[in-house]
Amino acid sequence: MLRPPPQLTVSEWAEQHRILGSRASSEPGPWRTNRTPYLRDIMDALSAVHPARRIVFMKGAQVGATEAGNNWLGYVLHHVPAPVLAVQPTVELAKRFSRQRIDPLLEETPALRERVAPARARDSGNTQLSKEFPGGILVLTGANSAVGLRSMPARFLFLDEVDAYPGDIEGEGDPIALAEARARTFGWRRKAFLVSTPTISGRSRIEREYAASDQRRYFLPCPHCGAMQWLKFERLIWQKGDPRSVRYHCEACDAPIEEHHKTAMLAAGEWRATAEAESPHTIGFHISALYSPVGWLSWEQIARDWEAAQGKAEDLKTFKNTVLGETWQEQGEAPDWERLLERREAFRLGVVAQEALVLTAGVDVQDDRLECDVWAWSEGYSSWLVDHIVIPGSPRERAPWDALAELLARDWPRANGGAIRIAKACVDTGGRDTAAVYGHLRRLRDPRIAPTKGVDGWNRAQPVQGPTPVDALVDGRKLRRGLKLWTVSVSTWKADLYRRLWLGRGEAAEFPPGWVHLPQGIEVEWVKQLVAEQLRTAKDRRGFARQEWAKLRERNEALDCAVLARAALWLLGADRYGERFWQRLREDIANAPVDVPQVEAAATNPAPTPSPEPPPMMRRPGWLAPRGGWLR
Repeated sequence: MLRPPPQLTVSEWAEQHRILGSRASSEPGPWRTNRTPYLRDIMDALSAVHPARRIVFMKGAQVGATEAGNNWLGYVLHHVPAPVLAVQPTVELAKRFSRQRIDPLLEETPALRERVAPARARDSGNTQLSKEFPGGILVLTGANSAVGLRSMPARFLFLDEVDAYPGDIEGEGDPIALAEARARTFGWRRKAFLVSTPTISGRSRIEREYAASDQRRYFLPCPHCGAMQWLKFERLIWQKGDPRSVRYHCEACDAPIEEHHKTAMLAAGEWRATAEAESPHTIGFHISALYSPVGWLSWEQIARDWEAAQGKAEDLKTFKNTVLGETWQEQGEAPDWERLLERREAFRLGVVAQEALVLTAGVDVQDDRLECDVWAWSEGYSSWLVDHIVIPGSPRERAPWDALAELLARDWPRANGGAIRIAKACVDTGGRDTAAVYGHLRRLRDPRIAPTKGVDGWNRAQPVQGPTPVDALVDGRKLRRGLKLWTVSVSTWKADLYRRLWLGRGEAAEFPPGWVHLPQGIEVEWVKQLVAEQLRTAKDRRGFARQEWAKLRERNEALDCAVLARAALWLLGADRYGERFWQRLREDIANAPVDVPQVEAAATNPAPTPSPEPPPMMRRPGWLAPRGGWLR
């Protein structure tokens, strides 16, 4: 009775006590570390007896990282009771993590079941975001909640998917720094586990943390020559079009290694540091899905995914992040405007291409004019510049906004017959006349207009967020919460545009998905404005590298309008609904009579806007009779 409890490591505890259920695992039953041997050192570094205080794990998908973190939580609850803070990117994800991961962990592991009272018991201390146990408490929260991050002291921190955390929460700073401040009073006994799939180079938190560590890699022996090496995607070789022929070729002897060798290689592998850490108490691990155990994600499937992603920048980005566990390098260098001029095509301004399915517009507000660009879109986010319109007049006056209403009521002819109207228009409300812009947009009351405010932040849950109600002043009358304002991450959409502008055709007869089509008649000045900024790396106040957009020339209205038009497409639902969105548009265009214009995209069905009396053919059969006001 007087003997102290054994000093178990996390991997030893998991071998003795952890039971995986069918709710949270594809392989239910007792935990076996030899199934994923590379997790042993990571879990043991989380043990109370290990000197490391910060453990960083940058990884690909399908490698078992979350279950390693769950083993650590179970170890703390059962073996080293203390306050624990587990942070997910959002509060909603924290609730889902509690239901899908923590509850099965407690219910299916006998050693833990007796330490946490059932949630249905009165005053059990077991709620969705809080689990009390003898000697400690587990609190789950989201990185978007400043209150949740500073609500309690915590000896242990489990920070999951840190690359999805917001950059600054409620003006209180970085969520990782806020969370780690909770553990300072525990001194050398504290421990933080930072886990994530990486995202964008220069903006990835997990990349930054891994770079400050000793950068460990998992070295495996070649089954032919015994040479130790860490797996690189470049050494995975197969015949084009035949992923079943995939083999990994040894760096030393170049002999092909088949996937069935992987089990023995993983068992004989070892972690090796490849750099010197800035802090002796920080260690970092990196592993890709190439190490995924046999039966999970195969090399053949990885080869198939790579071939399927060719020519699709977004799919290549996902592959590099989730499969290779590496950051994606954005093409932030501005394309040469001369090259864009040379590739202009022989179609007229003001005419919508036959392949296009929907129109959006971006409106940039200047001191003496409104700059408006109309873009057409099709599947794969291929785009055509339909027209560039400058509406003269101060944004404080009524005239330019009435002209914008007429522009939105206009029908744009299609190259193959028929016509189409603008489905969504994003208007930038930033600048010196924000209050006047709010008032005029409220007066127009066009549901197709989305008032927007641009922000530079990268680490946002969505590239367009909102809407947020704001006050609007109309004809001297203040309307509280009279306008809905959307926040647009301009950095995200600028990178998206540049990625599409850098696409090449090579010898291909067809344009690749995402191609930006420019008409022959567009002016040189407009093309220069489209590539007027460049992505550069700078240092923030804490000395960390960050990427920001810097102007190469003074005027950039074309770039701003293109960003707003892409945000308008996002608001229509193209990114959320994918193929269903485009299929609906194709059906509507196919079913529309040639002599009746398609008044709006099927995704929104907006009401018509004020306009001069239209000819009878512009009204659909069955509509209300003409009347004054916006309802007409």
